[in-house]
Amino acid sequence: MPAIEPMRDQDDQDPLQQTLALLRSAPESGAALTLYALVCTLEKQRAGCLFTLTKLQDLTDPDHRRIAYGLMELLATGRVGDGTWHAAKAEMDQAIRG
Repeated sequence: MPAIEPMRDQDDQDPLQQTLALLRSAPESGAALTLYALVCTLEKQRAGCLFTLTKLQDLTDPDHRRIAYGLMELLATGRVGDGTWHAAKAEMDQAIRG
C-alpha cells in the first residue's frame, strides 16, 4: 500500500485531499476504497450515514485511520456537502472511474 506523505501544510491536512491523493495513487487499494466508501456514506445523512465502523479495522495504516477520523470530523462540523466537499468528491469519482 502506498504511504501517505507526511503532513506539511493546511491542504495536506485536509482529509478530503488526503483521500483524493490516495485514490489517485492507488485507486484499487483496500484503503482507498474504504475511505471512498466512507466519503460516499457520509453524504447519505438522511439514511443515517450507514458505514460499518468495523471497516476501520481494514485500515491497518494509522495514517489511513486518521484520514477516516478527519472525514468523520467534517460531518461533525457540518462541512459534508459544502463546495469544497463536492469539488473533492467529483475528483474522487473521476479517480475511481479511471
